[in-house]
Amino acid sequence: MQGKILCVAGASGLVGSNIVKAALDRGYTVHGTMRDKDAPGKAPFLNALTGASGRLSLFSADMATEDTIDEAMAGADCVFIACLVPTYEGPSGKPAREMDDEQGYAEIIMPTVNGCLNIMRCAARHGVGTVVICSSTSSTNPVPPVPIKNEQDHWSDERQQCQAKKYTSATKTVMEKAAIKFAAENGMRLSIILPTGMFGPVILPEHMHHNPHSWLQALINGEAGRHEKIPNDSSSMIHLHDLAGLFLAAYEDPNASGRYFGVYDSWHWQDIYAELHKILPDMILPEPLAESPVAPTGFDFTRRDSLGVALRDIPAFLRETVAWIKSQPFAQ
Repeated sequence: MQGKILCVAGASGLVGSNIVKAALDRGYTVHGTMRDKDAPGKAPFLNALTGASGRLSLFSADMATEDTIDEAMAGADCVFIACLVPTYEGPSGKPAREMDDEQGYAEIIMPTVNGCLNIMRCAARHGVGTVVICSSTSSTNPVPPVPIKNEQDHWSDERQQCQAKKYTSATKTVMEKAAIKFAAENGMRLSIILPTGMFGPVILPEHMHHNPHSWLQALINGEAGRHEKIPNDSSSMIHLHDLAGLFLAAYEDPNASGRYFGVYDSWHWQDIYAELHKILPDMILPEPLAESPVAPTGFDFTRRDSLGVALRDIPAFLRETVAWIKSQPFAQ
């Protein structure tokens, strides 16, 4: 680990910042990219991480412009691509769900695909042979659904996603296929981590404004949370520190490649709210479910577990997240 340089593209993002933290904790040197390396609401919190002094360098870069990534990539042993955040509207503000296929591809899908490939092309030019990408479980939803899904056999159909106006979800499917093709053509070892709901401490204050932290904060404050009525659906979840551990394990294991679920498990929302009610007995509960609950999403975690990362269970990380938010970590 000592002397190894890891490049984290998207170092100020929710996932990227936790990869930076985990890498520093393990003694790596980190080159982190963000749109503005001096952003006052971001850079100070990254630079305050344990080990950042002397081992973290931040670089301004834009995945849309390949040569802006060069400086951060120089000398790296691996690049973690954690800057492919979901895009829900085009440059004009038009929602993705209102677009046709031509506009959906041009404004929602291809900027992410091209940005990912720009980073991978830069890595190839610098001789970086290992790439780990943060994608999403939205690329693993076959039609018709299967009771238990796995990362190798089960893919979303991007054509059906586009027909349903789910261009944001289709982005991940198209991007992953393009990245796999590029890696194969260029002799790269590629791993793709597939998370959804992410709990636990965050590193930048702005991450508190996104789910699940924002609706947990509302419940703590005695306000209504995310739902007026418990939805007849499930949610897949993981602790952010454990997710970062999966990213580093995919890099550190020379035999790791391909897709891995970044999920601990999936629970029905009825069970999630019941567990939260144990933690916050005075919280405002959504209206109860009237019908029989559907089965939660089923996963085959064989590949995830092959990475050897111990994961917190859902009750543990719900308690930890609530306690951490209550501690007011960013209070002045």
